[in-house]
Amino acid sequence: MGFIFSKSMSENMKNQQEFMLMNARLQICFFWTFHINGIIQYMVFCVQRLSLERQLMMQNEMRERQMALQIAWSREFLKYFGTFFGIAAISLTAGAIRRKKPAFLFPIIPLSFIFTYQYDLGYGTLLQRMKGEAENILETEKSKLQLPRGVITFENLEKARREQSKFFIDK
Repeated sequence: MGFIFSKSMSENMKNQQEFMLMNARLQICFFWTFHINGIIQYMVFCVQRLSLERQLMMQNEMRERQMALQIAWSREFLKYFGTFFGIAAISLTAGAIRRKKPAFLFPIIPLSFIFTYQYDLGYGTLLQRMKGEAENILETEKSKLQLPRGVITFENLEKARREQSKFFIDK
């Protein structure tokens, strides 16, 4: 009778050892699967971050190029307008002296404002002052920057798209 119990216990022990070995293998597989999953997620995060950084750098580069183009345009416009302003100022002054009518000098006033603005934009500190004022508005007057009806969300876009598609289907 002892032999039957020992045989059964031996078989039971063998089954339990096999179960423990299989369980250990599964735990190792689960650990490595979890670990590899974490590595993959981290790699995806790094790629997304790199992509976002590149997009931000590209946007900044485009903004800088647009600002440089605006300054260059202002300087070029100033050359032509400065020539026009100089000729107009000389001829209007000569006409006012010759005809003894100071009214000929009045067009010089608005033209001088335009000339001064263009000079300040092209060679002066207008852009720095505008940047400082923009930063001040961003810091102290946030309520003036809010969009009517709030920020656009995906749900709002989907709702508008559905309404538009219903409009075309109904017609």
